[in-house]
Amino acid sequence: YEAVQPVKRTPLNVFIAEGDSSQYVIKRLVQADSLLSMDKKAAMKTYLNAQLNKNYDPYFNWKDDALYCSELVWKCFRKAGIELTVLKSLKSYDLSSPIVKAIMKERYGKNIPYDEKVVSPGDIFVSGKLFEVRKN
Repeated sequence: YEAVQPVKRTPLNVFIAEGDSSQYVIKRLVQADSLLSMDKKAAMKTYLNAQLNKNYDPYFNWKDDALYCSELVWKCFRKAGIELTVLKSLKSYDLSSPIVKAIMKERYGKNIPYDEKVVSPGDIFVSGKLFEVRKN
């Protein structure tokens, strides 16, 4: 499952091929066997299936009507009672790059939601609740 336009199921080989130079890292939940019961796995799958065909959220808001990539992952694990990382406010990220400033101005104008809670792909990637199982 990936939150692109729209949220969809993507075969792993296609996902990898569409990535940056086909590089990938696969991570799994630490102690998944003890933390993810069949009921929790079912809740996660039910959640993911309910998100299919929802729009991608370029504004990174925390509402459920549209989703961005790391939001989908975070909320899926949350359905199993697992918070992969602490949510942060948008203002806690480095927004000083000219490219980032231009994107923010284009998306929000002067009303940038600095206090919006968000999660980045990097936040999930460095989560101590995940461990690396494979990369190329």
